[in-house]
Amino acid sequence: MKLVIDMMGGDHGTKTTIEAVKQFVQLHKDCEIFAVGNEEEIQELNGLPLVHIVPSKTVLPMDADPMSAMKTLDSSLMVGIQAFLDNGCDGLISAGSTGALLTASIFKIKRLQGIKRPCLITSFPTVIDNKKFVACDLGANASDTKEELEQFAMMGSLYYSILYNEEHPKVYLLNNGTEEEKGNPLTKETYQLLKVNPHINFKGNLEGRDAMKGEADVIVCDGFTGNIFLKTLEGTAKAMGSMMKDAFKMNLSTKIGYLFAKKGIKAMIKKMDYKNVGGALLLGVNGIVIKSHGSSEAKSFLASMESAYNLAKQDLIGKIKVRLDSNE
Repeated sequence: MKLVIDMMGGDHGTKTTIEAVKQFVQLHKDCEIFAVGNEEEIQELNGLPLVHIVPSKTVLPMDADPMSAMKTLDSSLMVGIQAFLDNGCDGLISAGSTGALLTASIFKIKRLQGIKRPCLITSFPTVIDNKKFVACDLGANASDTKEELEQFAMMGSLYYSILYNEEHPKVYLLNNGTEEEKGNPLTKETYQLLKVNPHINFKGNLEGRDAMKGEADVIVCDGFTGNIFLKTLEGTAKAMGSMMKDAFKMNLSTKIGYLFAKKGIKAMIKKMDYKNVGGALLLGVNGIVIKSHGSSEAKSFLASMESAYNLAKQDLIGKIKVRLDSNE
């Protein structure tokens, strides 16, 4: 197993990534790490077993233009992608510029044969304990075709099966109503493809308000809609947390009430915390490429590394290739 880590890309710099790498190598003795970054900043990793330092000179800004970023060959991201290719690595993790990571991965690591477009996929909590769903595409593309959405559903099903040991995950199409005839031309046409695909356990349309009820395993949508869906959920979670804090600070009675409710509130916050989820996977390229949250702390970045390790160990890419061959 070989993983490449962009040590420099996140908001917190190497403080986060160094701690995550140190914890990871304690847990996994069967994985080589190619740590890419400024040699002076990451020299603390020298001497760790199976950790190789790969020097880079610059760091791409979060708002880097994707095509220009690809020409910045000495950046930690581009050096990392080259290290991935040169060493036959299984996975790449970066908390840097999303656009630059997606574009460089598609052009350099390449799409899997037969995949029209890759998509971004990640897990979300539900109201049911220990139950999650995954959604894709979350913003790798601004627009998609019905054939691309069908491929997202197929890849998303395999991803969910590997991650959560569910043989026949239930797939839903994100829409503005549950009836078959609802939606725009894209969702109507996609519905017809999904319902006859023998490799997809399609259950119909799903409204956004029902996503977290726990019925769906895989939710499929175009990238524009998915990115709005993602950010709406993130914003709602933050707003609810803020309103709850204000409510409990109102007076002495509410403060006392908090003491009785503290255990349940902490459990809810833990369930909604994105830091427990291993980033978003770029699904459809020829390798495990994970975009960790830009503001990731060590806990969250470690979760991204764990996700990459588990998906590579269970051969997600190989299983997608087999499924694509069976669809031909």
